[in-house]
Amino acid sequence: MFTGLIQALGQVQFIGSDRVKVSCVGNGSNLILTDLAIGDSVSVDGICLTVIEILPRGFVAAASPETLGRTTLGQSDDRFVNLETSLRVGSKLGGHFVMGHIDGIGFLQAKEQTMTSWEMSFTTTEAIARYIVPKGSIAVNGISLTIADYDDARWWFKVAVIPLTYAETNLCYLQLGDAVNLEADILGKYAAKSLYSGSSQNSLVENGNSELNTAFLAENGYI
Repeated sequence: MFTGLIQALGQVQFIGSDRVKVSCVGNGSNLILTDLAIGDSVSVDGICLTVIEILPRGFVAAASPETLGRTTLGQSDDRFVNLETSLRVGSKLGGHFVMGHIDGIGFLQAKEQTMTSWEMSFTTTEAIARYIVPKGSIAVNGISLTIADYDDARWWFKVAVIPLTYAETNLCYLQLGDAVNLEADILGKYAAKSLYSGSSQNSLVENGNSELNTAFLAENGYI
């Protein structure tokens, strides 16, 4: 489990078809490498990977066919990725609970610099869009971000990124059309599971409403 607060950047390079070398770069490298051990979990662009070898300035992780097929990990070598070590008991939780299990890929639709932030818009899929709510959380390339605006019909959402986050993550390297890894908030998934099962599911059907929406969540005490 992770928090979505990025500690460092890295660069990826594939070693064969199922292993990826991650080289840490920049001032945050020590946050990743200190006490890192074989078997540890590290979030690489939001993907939970298991360390199988320790290197002087990085590590090697295993990458399954499922991971490569569902994420952006295998798209190119030497690109920058966001890194975060797993959450430890007693650590501060400054973002939200990020599992490192990617739900799907989104694409950068627009970005604009304002006086106080970078506004970035992404397209997504119906499967992810159903969990997006106003002021809710989403992980974009492993970064915990807050939904500023969204459109259910077009499967689209916008986030406002503070300058520090923009400069110290790989968001600053994204170009229009680039793919990103998306993970919906795990709490929203459990809420949806609860509402769609048992009496809650019957209530939805009886009311002629098969869709999870903010009005239903508010009525049932989830928001």
